Amino acid sequence: MTVVEDRPATADAPPPRRVNPVWALLRNSWRQLTSMRTALVLLFLLAVAAVPGSIFPQRSVNRENVSEYFTAHPKLAPVIDRLGAFDVYASPWFAAIYLLLFTSLIGCVLPRLRDHARALRSVPPQAPKRMDRLPHHVAASPRPEAPDAAAQAIARGLRRKMFRTRVREEGDGSWTVSAEKGYLKETGNLLFHLALLSVLIGVGFGHWYGWHGNRILVQGQDQGFCSALPQFDEATLGPRLTASDLPKFCLELTDFQSTFQDNGQPKSFGATVEVTEDGGPATTRTFTVNDPLRLDGANINLIGQGYAPVLRYTDKYGVAQTKVVPFLPTDLMMTSEGVAQFPDANVDPATNNRDDKQQVGFEGVFLPTAGTDGSAASRFPALDDPVLYLSAYRGDLGLDVGIPGSVYSLDRDQIDSGRLQKISGDRPQVLRPGQSWTLDDGGRLEFVEVRRLATISLRHDPAQVTMLIGSVLGLMGLMLSLSVHRRRIWFRVLPADDTDTGTGGSVVEAGGLPRTDHAGFGDEFAALTETALARDHDSEEGKS
Repeated sequence: MTVVEDRPATADAPPPRRVNPVWALLRNSWRQLTSMRTALVLLFLLAVAAVPGSIFPQRSVNRENVSEYFTAHPKLAPVIDRLGAFDVYASPWFAAIYLLLFTSLIGCVLPRLRDHARALRSVPPQAPKRMDRLPHHVAASPRPEAPDAAAQAIARGLRRKMFRTRVREEGDGSWTVSAEKGYLKETGNLLFHLALLSVLIGVGFGHWYGWHGNRILVQGQDQGFCSALPQFDEATLGPRLTASDLPKFCLELTDFQSTFQDNGQPKSFGATVEVTEDGGPATTRTFTVNDPLRLDGANINLIGQGYAPVLRYTDKYGVAQTKVVPFLPTDLMMTSEGVAQFPDANVDPATNNRDDKQQVGFEGVFLPTAGTDGSAASRFPALDDPVLYLSAYRGDLGLDVGIPGSVYSLDRDQIDSGRLQKISGDRPQVLRPGQSWTLDDGGRLEFVEVRRLATISLRHDPAQVTMLIGSVLGLMGLMLSLSVHRRRIWFRVLPADDTDTGTGGSVVEAGGLPRTDHAGFGDEFAALTETALARDHDSEEGKS
C-alpha cells in the first residue's frame, strides 16, 4: 500500500489557492446564463410567456373586456389577475425573462465578436502533415514550374476565388499554400444576434416612451378631435409618459371617399381632414389605408369606415336634443348596429327636476342600402337607400351607476330587471332620412341625415426606425449564416524528382476540410484542384 505523506509547502511548490465559493458560484452562473443553450431556452420561454397575452384580455388594450371577464368569471378572474395575466407585458415575470434574455444575448455576442475580430486578423493555419487523412484529398500531381512559382500561381488562382491565402516555405524545400473562405458565416451569425439585440432594445424603449390610441372620427365641424387624452376612445401611454407628453394637434373629417366592387368588397377608401398642429394654420390632408397621415410625433392610420345617423329627439316638453350616433358595422355590406341615448329627456323646464325613469333610448340597425324583402340586412355597402330600424325604450338607462358599458347597445341588466322598458312594440320602426316617429307620450324622433365616419388608429413608436433597421439586418445576417459555409484548402508543393519527370518541376498535393456541413464542398474542391493542376495538363498535351 502506498502512503502519501503530507509535506509542508515550500517556496518552489506553494499550496494550491482555494477558490472563493461565492465567486465560483457567480462565475459558473454567468457561464450558464451566457451560453447559447440558455439563450435559446429563454427565447422559447419568452414566446410561451406571451401566450397568456393572446388568451386573456389586456388592460392596456381594452379595459372593458377585462371588466366583462371579471363579471363572467368572478372567482377565477382575481386569481389570474394576481398572476398578472391581464397585464402580461408589464408583469414582473415577463420583464424578468426579457431582461435575462437580453443579458444572455449580450454575454453570448461580445465574446464571439472579440473572437471573430481576432480570427479576421489571423492568417490561415499551416497545412497538416498528413493530407491524406482529410475528408477530401488529391494525390501528388506534377506541375512544370518550380515549387515557389507553382505555389504563387496556385495562391493567385485561389485569391481570384475570394479565398484568404498564405504561402509558406518549409525547411525541406517544399512550399505550402493555405486558403480559407467563409468568414461571412460567423459575421452573419453575429449580425443576426446584434440585430436581435437592437430589436429587443427597440421593443423596450418603444414600450416605455410610445403610445397608441383609437378614435372614431365623424364627418362634420362639430365632431372634431384634438389629442387630449379624454377625447380618445381608447388610449394607452407608455410607463414613462404622461398626458402632457402627447403631441398637440387637432383633426376634423371634412370628406370621406369610398368605392366598392360589385360583390361589396371595398375597392378603396380615403379620408380628407383638416389638420392643425401646435396652434398653427389648418391644412388639408388626405390619407388612405396604406398611406398613413404622418404628423410630428404621431402616425394616423385609417383602419375602418362606417356611418353615423344624425337623430333629433324632441321630448314631451318640446326640448330638442340632436345626437350624431356612430353605428358599428357587423358585416361586409355595412349592416350596422348602434344606440341613441337621451338621458336628459323629459326634464320639466319649470322645475328642472330630472326623473331617471323618463330617460329615453333607441336601439336599432342601420342599412346603407335597404333590401327589397324588408329584412334588416343591407344589400350593398354604399349609401344608396339608407334605412334605420329602431326600437324605443323608456326608463333608467343605467348611465349613472359607474359601471363602464358598450356604447353600441343598451344595458341588458336594466332591461332584464324592468328598470328600462320597451315602448315600441314587437316590430321596429322604419325611418328614412327626413322622416320622424312620434312616441306614445308625444315625444318625437327625427332621422335628420347620415354622415360618414372613419376609424383611425393613432400611434407613436420612437424606436420604429431602430426596429426596422434591426429586422432588415437580422434577415441579412440570417441569410449569410445559412448560405455561407466556412472551408479550408491546403496545397503542398514539393520539388519533383528529375528521374521521374525528366524535366524537374514540382509535385502538388491537395487536401480540403469543410468547417461546417456543406454538401457542395466536394464539387468545389474538385474544381479548385483541377484548376490548380491545369498547367500540367496543358504541358502534357503539348508534349503529345
